[in-house]
Amino acid sequence: MRPDVPEYPSGGGEPSEPEDRLRVSQTLAAAAKGLDPPDVPKALCRACVALLPVSGASVSISGGATVQATWCASDPTAARLSEAQYTLGEGPRQSALRQAAAVLAADLTEAPDSGRWPVFAHDAVALGVRAVFSVPLGVGGAAVGTLDLYRRTPGGLSERDLRIALWARDAVTFALVDLHAGSDAAEQAGEEGVASWMEASEAGHGEVYQAVGMVMVQLSLAPEQALDRMRARAFVQGRTVTEVARDVLARRLRFASERDGGRADSGRRAAGDDGREDNR
Repeated sequence: MRPDVPEYPSGGGEPSEPEDRLRVSQTLAAAAKGLDPPDVPKALCRACVALLPVSGASVSISGGATVQATWCASDPTAARLSEAQYTLGEGPRQSALRQAAAVLAADLTEAPDSGRWPVFAHDAVALGVRAVFSVPLGVGGAAVGTLDLYRRTPGGLSERDLRIALWARDAVTFALVDLHAGSDAAEQAGEEGVASWMEASEAGHGEVYQAVGMVMVQLSLAPEQALDRMRARAFVQGRTVTEVARDVLARRLRFASERDGGRADSGRRAAGDDGREDNR
């Protein structure tokens, strides 16, 4: 159910910037009103969809290559897009985090957008997604997450839509800090705020982090390299990195090191070659 979005007519034309900003604030506040903290994130994502000409939205938290998680998603497609970017290590979210600026792709089937993140673009189009937009979340100048939007039809955001997206981003940022850092979050230093955001992130991808630790030991690799190996396995098998992590934790998959004679990762079956160990 989409939240009600108040309109503020300005002389019969397009609303003014102050009216738009008030509309964003009231819509997001109304969406979260009276909800228990665990229910607030998804309500905020859905409110962002109601405010903008998009089909879905998600909010992700990031603290580096090995610490990323979806804080909320408005629908299953938004959640799958978020997981795909984490698995592939590419997409508008990664670009927005690196650039600390909004990244807009109006048509993933046409150049230049189709070539910016070719694998992600292919997967997104397969989900029925044609356009994606990502704006970084941050406090104190640090980009520690993104508000990610998608639409099923091609087309960019207008100047007014982008303003609304940025205001929604600001509101979501403060809501995230308030929910995870306590009522005095606004007064906390940047690093403290980021640390409390990461608690939510780690809860979201705990299985992946545990599996990264196991692969680090198996292959004597740094965390980023171990995650890369898991991402590569997920990509080859057409799965998510979370699914691969679950196999590692369940001992159905073990990655081989050079001391195993340079063979491919152990645990493959003679038939199927799906990377899982036989149950013995």
